[in-house]
Amino acid sequence: MAAATASGGAKQSNKRKFKRNDDDDDDELQSVSDLVTSVSSCISSVYSFLRNHDLLLLPSHTLPLESSLSSSAISLSKLLSLLQINSHISSSIPPPQQVSIFTTTANSWFHRFLLSAYDDYDSRWLHIFRMSKPTFSLLLSTISPALQSSLPSIPPNYTLAAALYRLAHCASYASIARRFGLSSADACRAFYTVCKVICDQLGNLFEFRSDVEKTVVGFGWISLPNCCGVLGVEQFPVEGQLLGQNGYLSVQALVDSQGRFLDVSAGWPSTMKPDMALRQTKLFVCVEELKELLNGPPFALTDGNALPQYIFGASCFPLLPWLLTPYVRRNGKDDLSPVEMVFNDVHRQAMGFVGMAFGRVRACWGLLNRRWKEDCVEFLPFIIITGCLLHNFLIKHGEALPDQIVASMEEQGILVFDGEESESARRIRDVLALHLNRNNSP
Repeated sequence: MAAATASGGAKQSNKRKFKRNDDDDDDELQSVSDLVTSVSSCISSVYSFLRNHDLLLLPSHTLPLESSLSSSAISLSKLLSLLQINSHISSSIPPPQQVSIFTTTANSWFHRFLLSAYDDYDSRWLHIFRMSKPTFSLLLSTISPALQSSLPSIPPNYTLAAALYRLAHCASYASIARRFGLSSADACRAFYTVCKVICDQLGNLFEFRSDVEKTVVGFGWISLPNCCGVLGVEQFPVEGQLLGQNGYLSVQALVDSQGRFLDVSAGWPSTMKPDMALRQTKLFVCVEELKELLNGPPFALTDGNALPQYIFGASCFPLLPWLLTPYVRRNGKDDLSPVEMVFNDVHRQAMGFVGMAFGRVRACWGLLNRRWKEDCVEFLPFIIITGCLLHNFLIKHGEALPDQIVASMEEQGILVFDGEESESARRIRDVLALHLNRNNSP
């Protein structure tokens, strides 16, 4: 009997233990439920704030907020499903696909923006579209017929604005679609249509052929007589193994002393040497083979020598009579003379115009300041040229360019050209070096 009583007591004790464990589980579940409710309320509050103030917030604020809200809403929904608690909580969480406001052009964010930003000098135009309202209107009037022809179902101003928004802020097509009342597919089509139209219709903004005299005068003000531009290389990194480890597409660009692009050749793979790419560019063919460019009158120097028209080139290019590269030490043995050092110093400063131009393009058009996936690499050259043409368009119409200059994300070292040098090119470079040295002397 005693044994039976003891056994019965043990069973009751175990039941009490199990009951305490069940109570503990209920308490923990309730704590999690309360926490989830608080997080859900926070997400909803932020969403409401974003929705009610979207015309006042800049893309640098709204895009990260949208991304965070979307990720949080997805994570919280998964947690609710996993725990199977208080399903009513999920109704207060804004669905991820709704975290930007509207779905038709008639009530889209851009429609409301146009109604609120009617003033020509509203600074939001500059922050959001990188140009003032009058300049936007001028660009729109230039390319509107082509946009209307290519995408008749979308108003041309929406097409242009959507493309500029993506180019400026690296926004996803989903974000663009929600802001402009488009589908993601239409947002994608709008972007590439604008890039194509700008490349086709604004190509005349690369004014090397028509504006040589203006370029020469500009470099003359910085004591570079008869200089017609500076030719450099910029790199845009590409992910994957298509172009090898740390691969990139390179761009060869000629700029003037204002940082305007005079000629751009984009899309050269990192597997190709710069001098080989140069020989396939239109610039090289027009100068070296067709003799259509850099054939103007020579400049008479004070020492009696005549200096033909030329451009400065990066050290990865060959030294040619019209392409003057810096002096280099051969085999690391020969020291440069004082005259050669002066030339190289001036040359380095001039090459800075290329870096400045691309730095401003990257600062203005954030989509170009990222690593590109290899499946998008075929479109990248057209997007780069679009950014360069818009850069020139902004300069032409007096728009303020970014003070900030964004450097290349991951610039790879470019090897110095080690081929044969033209003897006539050496003489021309020596003549200019002596002239620069005289002007540099106290």
